[in-house]
Amino acid sequence: MRNQHGETMNSANPGQIKSEPATLATRFNFKFIWMVSLIAAMGGFLFGYDWVVIGGAKPFYEAYFGLHGIGKEWLAGWAMSSALIGCLAGALLSGAITDKLGRKKILVIAGLMFTASAIWTALTQTFDSFIAARILGGIGIGLASNVSPMYIAEISPSHLRGRFVSINQLTIVFGVLAAQIVNLAIYNSHPLETQASAEAIIDTWNGQYGWRWMFGAEAIPAGLFFVLALLVPESPRWLLKQNKATQAYGILQRIGGQQYAALEVKGIEKTVKGREYTGSDNVFSWRSLRNSKLKKVVGFGVFIAVFQQWCGINVIFNYAQEIFAEAGYDVSGMMFNIVITGVVNLTFTFIAIITADRWGRRPLMLFGAAGLMVTYTVLGTCYYYEIKGVFVLVVVLVAIACYAMTLAPITWVLLSEIFPNRIRGAAMSICVSALWVASFGLTITFKPINAILGAAGTFWLYGVICFVGFMFFKAMVPETKGKSLEDIERELVD
Repeated sequence: MRNQHGETMNSANPGQIKSEPATLATRFNFKFIWMVSLIAAMGGFLFGYDWVVIGGAKPFYEAYFGLHGIGKEWLAGWAMSSALIGCLAGALLSGAITDKLGRKKILVIAGLMFTASAIWTALTQTFDSFIAARILGGIGIGLASNVSPMYIAEISPSHLRGRFVSINQLTIVFGVLAAQIVNLAIYNSHPLETQASAEAIIDTWNGQYGWRWMFGAEAIPAGLFFVLALLVPESPRWLLKQNKATQAYGILQRIGGQQYAALEVKGIEKTVKGREYTGSDNVFSWRSLRNSKLKKVVGFGVFIAVFQQWCGINVIFNYAQEIFAEAGYDVSGMMFNIVITGVVNLTFTFIAIITADRWGRRPLMLFGAAGLMVTYTVLGTCYYYEIKGVFVLVVVLVAIACYAMTLAPITWVLLSEIFPNRIRGAAMSICVSALWVASFGLTITFKPINAILGAAGTFWLYGVICFVGFMFFKAMVPETKGKSLEDIERELVD
């Protein structure tokens, strides 16, 4: 039955709002939805490419800038991690401007930053200039990682939102794989005949020019993203926050027709017009965090963002060479294994797109935390008893598969849908900032922890963290599958 607002009520519990079944019968313009979602998700592709490309270029730019040798370790680490500072700055900046400028403009700005960073890095002549270019690219990552999933969530039909938001994670994985392929192709165009020293590398084509092409190649998809982002419509939910109902209605009508647009506008307006969290119709106030329910949902978002990093899987991606070396693989074996991990990561991200709206968010988050807890326990045991070779590779691949179909995409789905319309941009910014701080913490502490605890103890520690995450998710994760963003807001915050 329906209440006076036209919302579908649960007959067994009249106080509980169900997801709108009429949405399922709506004839959606999937060509349009896919088009704008894929364009927005190009921000994820560039996120993945920019994040990984530096790994393949590392031996060559380090030789060019003289970052090898005693006393240069900090500079080498700064070159690798400087983009993280930009990521954090971009996430914080996004919180300040996303709700003011809109989602579309931030996508355009991110595309411009990715393009400028790629060209700048390719042409740089000094180390300081290289760092500045990397930080600029990091700001682009911070903006894209915040806005791309949010934009997709706000434009997608409720019953397919998990699938469409998961596209963003898929494009991140594609970006990672693209960077690996480009790096390999550029290197193979002028391969080193022997395992050259840093002094010898600087005089090679790769030492002078190859690493520049690795970074510069990003300018092609970045420029395309910048141009295409100019063509996508603004988020209808943001437009309604700005009292631009006519424009919002037109976009929603294009998505699902007149009846769908009318129902969506009515539901969205009821959540963006209130003053209880913002202090005004449109402007976010940090004082709103004093509200206990809002503080609770933002705290939940911060936890899942931090946990996505501290579940430990990114250690496998960032330090794959060290991990496989300890498992007994030579350089050739390590490189081959890294390619396999990329393929598995991509394959199971496709599975996530299929299962996100079928299995639901809660089961997938619980499965991810439990699966990683078990695989880390087994992996730590392998290292403890010095079990090496293919068995370790299989366990690592299981961990990556588990992460790729659960925590990696579903974290972004939840973050994009649990916050009220009025403050979604700022709340996302807080959580994404926490994610990047956690990423920096994970990256910088792995080697010290590994030195103290050994490989076995380190993975057992991550297993304990995954157990804590499982218990938290069991107690706290709501099921948001199939519900409109407005229904979720009413359940979690109102």
